[in-house]
Amino acid sequence: MAQKDIIILGIESSCDDTSAAVLKNNAVLSNLTAGQKVHELYGGVVPELASRAHQQNIIPVVDGALKLAGVDINEIDAIAFTRGPGLLGSLLVGTSFAKSFALSLNKPLIEVNHMMGHILAHFIDDEGKSKPEFPFLCLTVSGGHTQIVLVEDYLKMKVLGSTIDDAAGEAFDKAAKLLGFPYPGGVKIDQHAKLGNPNAFDFAKPVIKGYDFSFSGLKTSILYFLQKKSAQHPNFIDENLNDLCASIQRTIVEILMKKITLCAKDLNIKQIAIAGGVSANSGLRHALTETGREKEWEVFIPKFEYCTDNAAMIAITGKYLFDKNQFVDQSVSAKARLPLSIK
Repeated sequence: MAQKDIIILGIESSCDDTSAAVLKNNAVLSNLTAGQKVHELYGGVVPELASRAHQQNIIPVVDGALKLAGVDINEIDAIAFTRGPGLLGSLLVGTSFAKSFALSLNKPLIEVNHMMGHILAHFIDDEGKSKPEFPFLCLTVSGGHTQIVLVEDYLKMKVLGSTIDDAAGEAFDKAAKLLGFPYPGGVKIDQHAKLGNPNAFDFAKPVIKGYDFSFSGLKTSILYFLQKKSAQHPNFIDENLNDLCASIQRTIVEILMKKITLCAKDLNIKQIAIAGGVSANSGLRHALTETGREKEWEVFIPKFEYCTDNAAMIAITGKYLFDKNQFVDQSVSAKARLPLSIK
């Protein structure tokens, strides 16, 4: 007897992207995301505005995902949603909608850790793309998190290292702001870095023991350097923009690669993956590929659509939790801080 197909509706609302996805077994039928342009006016995400926009977007996004997938609401087997970590106001919108929708349909409800979702996006069925084998290391890098995670099974993960202050994505965005780029500026640094000399300028690299990261010192180093040079030459940034971007990107990537290389050597693990918004950065993707070739790693890099916040990664995580009957009841609440080890 053929096994029944499992259809999961995933909902993601941890920051400023409202996303819904429909997953059939491990294959994505739809993955829709509505962004929020309003934050560009303020140079960063404004939590109150983000939660209001989620309220406006969530019904049309979910409806659109279901229609695109060709799935009726009664065909859904469970609803998975991001419980945390993230902006509490944003999470509340997604959590409340998921709870109400599950209650109205009498469907099981599944809470998902956002960071686990980023990692398990590697297991979405995608023709021609291989999947990591356990155990593997995942360098998870985003605007809010920078972690090295030991992944022993789909739902068994251990954080081996994390940032003690700022995340790598935040370092990119703050540096971009100093260079005069609008928010979000990390993408602009990547674009200009391709045209510059990565060895043109040197910036401070932190000395942190173990597998932890620090980026606050680097941000300060960039700030003081630009202030000093701009005082001497008012057009310094404009005249050296490509080289500045390339040098900043090289420094951040080298900090990340040093730690994942050390961890891989210590644990003798050669299956290495990256995940999170910064995994879309071309410098990081290139560095991981080149280091993997040198160290004889098997490297796993996500498709661009699964790097940034999206509901497909929530749905695939929900599928593995569904298989283990790990459901929650209507008492569940959003949690802005949610360690990876806590479900």
